[in-house]
Amino acid sequence: MIRITLAALGLAAALVSPAFAKTLTVGANIGNVPWEFQDESAQNVGFEVELAKEVAKRLGYDDVAIENIPFNGLFSAVQSGRIDAAISSITITKKRLESVSFAQPYYDSDQSLSVLKSSGIEGLKGLKGKTVGVDTGSTGDIWATEHQKEYGIADIRRFEGLSPAMLDLGNGGIDGYISDIPAVAYYIKDKPQYAVVERIKTGEQYSMMFAKDSPLAAEASKAIGELKKDGFLAKLHEKWFGSAPDASTSTAKEAEMPKL
Repeated sequence: MIRITLAALGLAAALVSPAFAKTLTVGANIGNVPWEFQDESAQNVGFEVELAKEVAKRLGYDDVAIENIPFNGLFSAVQSGRIDAAISSITITKKRLESVSFAQPYYDSDQSLSVLKSSGIEGLKGLKGKTVGVDTGSTGDIWATEHQKEYGIADIRRFEGLSPAMLDLGNGGIDGYISDIPAVAYYIKDKPQYAVVERIKTGEQYSMMFAKDSPLAAEASKAIGELKKDGFLAKLHEKWFGSAPDASTSTAKEAEMPKL
């Protein structure tokens, strides 16, 4: 009887050990401030890191494992099942919905053109004969490629994230950088040598990405709706952007799960 009891206790202990913890594996392009990046102690932090952890918690997961993956690799990673979900200010598009699924959106955005103030470039019309940087596979990449001839852009250089692109912009390797406006605005707020000289209206919305028709997408969509209702997302917006979200945006308003 004693041996059986001890064995049962051992089994119970094993079941609650870390080895049996329910973990949500989330891919992210670390270095994408303020969405997901490392702080001074090398901890993954950011708006979407906190969001993913809260969504996982509400879905009954014990932990979240963040896997650093270049932006363009996030799509194949969710499709193959290597990760359960992906974050990185990922824009919902009809083309992407053909091969992946998204939870309801939680942030409205546009693209932007940022330059060195000393460059003399005042907007998109100043890009004739210039070299611009974009994030590989991003909506900024898509926009720049589609409008290259229109604005006479000489060359498009692709980077794996905002930080290396902005570093190259600062060093004169590129003349402008086309990327999501909130990330750039956050990055340059204490770097007066840079400026966002034009907002490029694209009407984008961000969300968590999952494998096509994954049940997790619907579950996460419901959880995000709850985070809007109870004010969690509003507080998160205030923490990372310094203000409450506009009531008309997807950070505040519940939305339908995106479909083709």
